[in-house]
Amino acid sequence: MRGFALSALHEPPYPARRHAAVQLVAGQSAGWVRDLGLIDTPDGLRRLGGAHPVELAGRACPDGSVDDLRLLADLISWLFVMDDACDEDGLGTSPTRLAPTVAALLEVLDRHGDPGAPVPADAGPLAAALDDLCRRVRDRKRPGLLLSLVSQLREYLLALLWEAANREHRRVPGVAEYVQMRRHTGGVRPSFTLTDLAQPERSDPGRRAEPALADLDALATDLVCWCNDLFSYDKERATGPDAHNLVTTIAGETGQGEEAALRAAAARFNEGLAAYAERDAAVAATGDDGVRAFLATRRNWIRATYDWSRAATRYA
Repeated sequence: MRGFALSALHEPPYPARRHAAVQLVAGQSAGWVRDLGLIDTPDGLRRLGGAHPVELAGRACPDGSVDDLRLLADLISWLFVMDDACDEDGLGTSPTRLAPTVAALLEVLDRHGDPGAPVPADAGPLAAALDDLCRRVRDRKRPGLLLSLVSQLREYLLALLWEAANREHRRVPGVAEYVQMRRHTGGVRPSFTLTDLAQPERSDPGRRAEPALADLDALATDLVCWCNDLFSYDKERATGPDAHNLVTTIAGETGQGEEAALRAAAARFNEGLAAYAERDAAVAATGDDGVRAFLATRRNWIRATYDWSRAATRYA
């Protein structure tokens, strides 16, 4: 099926780019993961190595400083570790099992990176790493983006509880519900925010709430998540059907077979990509420098996800 994903998806019409410091930051970010104890098993290290988080970050943020790239790469590594703990190591099999971890991480987020607040002693490596990320974002002195990041990470954690409840009850959500919740379970929005942090603040942040920009942001999030679903479907199918994949929800809601559901999911991505390009061009034509920078980060992410997904052994 991986060959199907490669052939069925349209290539994003944006240039492929890559940060020059990917190799340098890869070593630094791996050291961060190791020093904080985020992964302590050979299998976990293998999974994260196959994910190549710095490669994804370098394609999504090709113009930022080395520090910008490192911050984004560390966040992506943290998200991958959290996802693997839930999806592959059993943490997300039920809400009652996941809830204490979510509560500890929410306590960290409530501190907003306050340098005077100690990390809870019993919170574990995930909380210590999350606290470090929040403090580093706070140090950038862009409070609007810090608040966005904290809010988006809260939504991510609470959405993981939704996934855990579905797993416990063997529930396959409908397509509309899944698309809505996937925007939060994918960890894409906090990643967008750290990519925005790499751009100078050029316009009123309040413009981000304008309907045209909000709609584009949601569609960019969808495209990243749907691309991920199509490339990861093979792996998920091999270990047992996962309710949290666009292909699975389409099959469950429509009664279609696997091949038809795959084609429908690919068509949804391709149609969304065409709609995104049209709306992006319309907004760019009247936007200021800040809006154009916002659009550039989303284009980079769409292209980065497509290119990274083709090469990452995480989904092989």
